[in-house]
Amino acid sequence: MDFIYPNGKKQALTFSFDDNQDFDIRLIEIFDKYGMKCTFNLNSGTLGGTADQNSDGNIYIKPEEVKEVYKNHEVAVHGVEHKYIANLTDPMIVNEFMEDRKALEALTGKLVQGAAYAFGSHNERIMNILRIVGIKYSRGVEDTKNFFPPQDFLDWCPTCHQADPKITEIGERFLNCPGYIELPLMYVWGHSYEFGRSKDWSGIEKFCEMMSGKDFIWYATNMEIYEYINATRSLEFSADGTKVYNPTLIEVFYKTGDGFSSIKPGETKIVK
Repeated sequence: MDFIYPNGKKQALTFSFDDNQDFDIRLIEIFDKYGMKCTFNLNSGTLGGTADQNSDGNIYIKPEEVKEVYKNHEVAVHGVEHKYIANLTDPMIVNEFMEDRKALEALTGKLVQGAAYAFGSHNERIMNILRIVGIKYSRGVEDTKNFFPPQDFLDWCPTCHQADPKITEIGERFLNCPGYIELPLMYVWGHSYEFGRSKDWSGIEKFCEMMSGKDFIWYATNMEIYEYINATRSLEFSADGTKVYNPTLIEVFYKTGDGFSSIKPGETKIVK
């Protein structure tokens, strides 16, 4: 059985941007213009403050702005204070993620179960703690330059950074992705303040324009990608492979000889 994305989409594109500076507002305008979906990883402890790591004195999104600013996208955890968590004790790591979850859920009114590691810092100890505090996936910073979905979503590596000099070339490769990759996924990460500091938004706008309006691409948030691929991996097959049961709440799509079909939540279906 060859899986595909919802409603017969062959490929998926997602974005992930960190640190909740007010440049996110401009970036979201671009994403919304071209129909892109992004996960924004927020440090709740910095909301409403001033970004002192750069001379421009840029400000962070205010707490009361979070729900409206990110309404068309996903909000995820990035640690209350953006700490380098590999140096923290287990209880401190729990606090960094759990308190961020609590704050962001209160501000958005939604469950917040995704994350990105500050500075990309993570290891097996940290991943195990995240499982305990209810984080389902978390992104690092090591680019793969490929389009394979992650084996472990708590060790999710992106395809490339926003400033990758070959991002257009990578995007073109993705648009012509080879058929042997099942559920091909392109994942771009970065920080909106990088565009703000350079005052050059043309690159991300051109990339979004190039990738937009493709009927074979599913534009999705990180959590949507996680939930769908996890659903495909949760299907249960009969011993002879002729029947499949979908125990999840998500409709799973697959290729057929004349197009595609699906297995609805709770459905048992003959597939051969």
